[in-house]
Amino acid sequence: MRDFDCEVLIIGAGPAGMAAARAAAESGKSIVVLDDNPRPGGQIWRDGPAVQLPAVATEYRQALQGLNHVKLLNASRVVAQYGGRQILYESAQEYGLISYQRLILCCGARELLLPFPGWTLPGVSGAGGLQAQIKNGLSVKGLRVAIAGSGPLLLAVANSVVKAGGEVVLLAEQASLRRMLAFSCELWRWPTKLRQAFTLANRHYRTSSQVIAAEGVERIESVQVRQGKRIYTLGCDRLACGFGLVANIELALLLGCRIVDEAVAVDRWQQTSVKQIFAAGECTGVGGSELALVEGAIAGYAATENNEKAMQQMALRARWQRFAMAVAQAFSLNPALKALALPDTLLCRCEDVQLGQVSEYTDWASAKLGSRCGMGACQGKICGAAARHLFDWPLSTPRVPLTPARVEALALLAPSKMEQ
Repeated sequence: MRDFDCEVLIIGAGPAGMAAARAAAESGKSIVVLDDNPRPGGQIWRDGPAVQLPAVATEYRQALQGLNHVKLLNASRVVAQYGGRQILYESAQEYGLISYQRLILCCGARELLLPFPGWTLPGVSGAGGLQAQIKNGLSVKGLRVAIAGSGPLLLAVANSVVKAGGEVVLLAEQASLRRMLAFSCELWRWPTKLRQAFTLANRHYRTSSQVIAAEGVERIESVQVRQGKRIYTLGCDRLACGFGLVANIELALLLGCRIVDEAVAVDRWQQTSVKQIFAAGECTGVGGSELALVEGAIAGYAATENNEKAMQQMALRARWQRFAMAVAQAFSLNPALKALALPDTLLCRCEDVQLGQVSEYTDWASAKLGSRCGMGACQGKICGAAARHLFDWPLSTPRVPLTPARVEALALLAPSKMEQ
């Protein structure tokens, strides 16, 4: 068991977390950064043998490593809240308690995966999941890859596939051509994003398109595609499918922070409804790395009472918030996507629970009581988000532990020890 005591605890070492640590470090206060990845960078700056990190990612990583009073706990997870201003954490090697005075949540986001027939076949993955696998050395050389779903991430994934020697045979975007044209006409306001759009352009990009089924015997062999009113079959070796991002708000919910539109609500200082807790980045609303960096800096300064420097960042934050709003409007999901899954389509792949087995319930808690939905390794992070989208269920407060943990760590949560 290994405990830590710090003045500022930051959960997450993606762009927002690194920016928060860098800003907070100027105060000279003791800082702990806890992150579940082996190296800082989050999902967007994930390291790996097949990755060349952008210059800004390298800059922030080097800055973080050079701060003597910043302790980085990699490959570590939050298990639970412990008493007042303490959290219980765990890694593969150790576990313990971290005491803090101020907490900054930079928990990021994860993909929204919506079920459809065949989505559990080998060779089918999330769009961001495939990109992460490629970064970690997965070979897609010579493979035919179909990419489907919604959002700018699809273009980035297609670019990763092409660079790795794969062949993109389809890039199906569910949003309409009208929305994409309107969004493109606004990109001149953000020149870096306009340049990215030209760089990532792909000739297989199709709007108003959805993969409605994956087909194959032992693994995926083809996909059924609906483009407008036309339905056709396309052969492929892999399918990467993602429908945007979902904010990671489980810890914020557990700590009692106010949630609005399934994101952590914050004020101009990135402060949550809980006085000593701040939040920044995708957990406060999906907006991209540029917004995450500036929100993280504001949170870091505000948490260490450097309001003057925090205010200097607010105009830049407003600029990238406008971009986030434009993206959200352009790529809002078509309600027709809720009809992709059939009653016998698996919703919870961990526990083999079909969609029809939970459709009669009115919320997540009753669905878990009546089936094993959400009881598997992912603890409902995939099927729970999908169910909320499909059935319009309300958010439910998570229960501890937030992640599977060793018995010794869980023993600390015994009521008698919590009272001491």
